Amino acid sequence: MSEGVNKKKIIIYIALAVIVVTASFAAIFVFKQFSKPIIDFKGAKKVELVIPTGSDFTFVKNQLDAKGILLDDKLFEVLADQKNYTNNVKPGKYQLRDKMTANDLINMLRSGNQKPIRFTFNNIRFVDKLAGLAAKRMELDSADLSKLFHDDEYLEQFGFNQQTVVAMFLPNTYEFYWNTSADAFMKRMFSEYNKFWNEGRKQKAMKADLSILDVSILASIVQEETNRRDEMSRIAGVYINRLQRGMLLQADPTARFAYGDFSVKRVTYDYLKIDSPYNTYIYAGLPPGPICMPDPITIDKVLDYEKHKYIFFCAKPDNSGYHAFAKTNREHNRNANAYHRYLNKHRIR
Repeated sequence: MSEGVNKKKIIIYIALAVIVVTASFAAIFVFKQFSKPIIDFKGAKKVELVIPTGSDFTFVKNQLDAKGILLDDKLFEVLADQKNYTNNVKPGKYQLRDKMTANDLINMLRSGNQKPIRFTFNNIRFVDKLAGLAAKRMELDSADLSKLFHDDEYLEQFGFNQQTVVAMFLPNTYEFYWNTSADAFMKRMFSEYNKFWNEGRKQKAMKADLSILDVSILASIVQEETNRRDEMSRIAGVYINRLQRGMLLQADPTARFAYGDFSVKRVTYDYLKIDSPYNTYIYAGLPPGPICMPDPITIDKVLDYEKHKYIFFCAKPDNSGYHAFAKTNREHNRNANAYHRYLNKHRIR
């Protein structure tokens, strides 16, 4: 009786051992299959996989097939099913790697581990242009973003309106995920705006008796006046002097903005008569909003404005891009006449 029981035990042990060995070999085989390269760039230096929002697994597989880089369709399908990627497709722009294993590929796609894109913007006057630039780099629709730019009820959460929202966007280079939504884009830019306006900058604005928005508006005017950074603080000082004295700013860029033609080089009397809240030849104080997106550097130049007694300036008649500054109207008229003679001589209209 005992001998029969022992034989049964031995048989069971042998069967279990066979199962374990077989399972081990099967596991090793599966591991090797999933660990072998499944992507081959075939000489290409860079391959991106773009998965739009709402795409399914079939779309992903077809995209890989269309690129001709997927070495084993069946293996990709099996692993995608095992890891439940077939029901968990995440949109985005993914940077693939040559010789990626099936396991690495599925893990990257399933986790949504996409590489951020770099988005740079500068020299912008109107937010709708920003919407167009963003749409070229990201999945979002420019119309959706523009709609938010012009929705006062939506903008209220950020403390802006249609006229002032330009100030929320600080020209620079930022990293976004390709599938960033219009709403997420706005909230990200507001976060960057808050980071920029730290306590140090807020204190400088208060000392100049300006609000944060005032600084951005003034910086937009200064930026349109000159691209010479070494005189921006001096020009800012002129405008602050005029504000403190209750004088009209009489800034040519605001008259040009009100007119809507930015190609003209010479602002004539017709421009100065335009009845617009942006025309500082008619309306006192700052315009209701920025006339462009001022660079962070220009904003800092305004915050560090030069303290002096100048209340006039005009371009120098030497095509240098610099300006002549004056404390009196008589000095300014002399400088202005010299500049007008220069314009006439070179037939600049």
